Amino acid sequence: MYIVTGGAGFIGSNIAAALEARGDDVVVVDWLGTEDQKWRNIAKRRLRAIVPPEECLAFVERHAASVSGVFHMGAISTTTETDVDLIVRSNITLSWALWEFCSRSSIPFVYASSAATYGDGSKGFTDRVDEAYLSSLRPMNAYGWSKHLFDRMVLAATDRGESIPPHWAGLKFFNVYGPNEYHKGGQQSVAAQLHAQIRKDHHVRLFRSDNPAYEDGGQLRDFVWIEDCVSVALWLMNAGTGRSGLFNVGSGEARSFKDKAEIIFRNLGVQTDIRFIDLPDNLKGKYQYYTEASLNKLRSLGYNQPMTSLEEGLRKYIVEHLETSDAFV
Repeated sequence: MYIVTGGAGFIGSNIAAALEARGDDVVVVDWLGTEDQKWRNIAKRRLRAIVPPEECLAFVERHAASVSGVFHMGAISTTTETDVDLIVRSNITLSWALWEFCSRSSIPFVYASSAATYGDGSKGFTDRVDEAYLSSLRPMNAYGWSKHLFDRMVLAATDRGESIPPHWAGLKFFNVYGPNEYHKGGQQSVAAQLHAQIRKDHHVRLFRSDNPAYEDGGQLRDFVWIEDCVSVALWLMNAGTGRSGLFNVGSGEARSFKDKAEIIFRNLGVQTDIRFIDLPDNLKGKYQYYTEASLNKLRSLGYNQPMTSLEEGLRKYIVEHLETSDAFV
């Protein structure tokens, strides 16, 4: 069986669906809360168990002999979260405890890092695992810092020659979009938010640029379709010894927010109407204007599946999910 922490969340629930589809037993570690959305992410799944995070370590220790791998997707992922102690408990303390469990039990470990570890991108977006490079990165928020610190802790453990999982992968997810993100509220992908704006107001609002190198709406992101993220995660889980490390997970192509909005308008058959608003004060100085994943490292290990274009990913999201009566996987 596979353990999926954050298994009722966005990426985790999509991984759980893919594991079930290929016949694996799945244990979801997550809180479901009191809202009406999150449990729906796993409503179609046949699950071995649902375990609250505070009971995760006891559960995996009891069932260590049956665990084939751990997908650690659970985290405080809100980039504007200000309770740093909460971030540390969730994103570092539990992560390290699971790393040590997988090391002791010789279980493969795939965890969610983030493109937020790259900060403003001035040092590039290279998924290197060496202290000289990692120490040069400056994440722009506490969430990105927590992911970056865990990456560095993993590197330090390997450099010290400590016991480590038989193989492991830290996935530096870029801007992921797709079904089962609806519980995230204001942290939903731009795709979901723009779709909702168009259906409600018949126009969209994008941030003005306060960087002269980018026009309004011309800020660039690497938008990656959720199915590509799941495919990479499952492939790395089974890639075997010698294929451990940090890996970018993106489309490999930066596209503008304006591009994304225009594609969504076309798919909905609505006349394009884009309006610009000022960047909020809390994002000034903390805003990434450009991200693009280098996939060279992943490709060099043999991952040869094509990444989904923004046009095709948005078409699938809108036609197969957002515009249907059942938007969930």
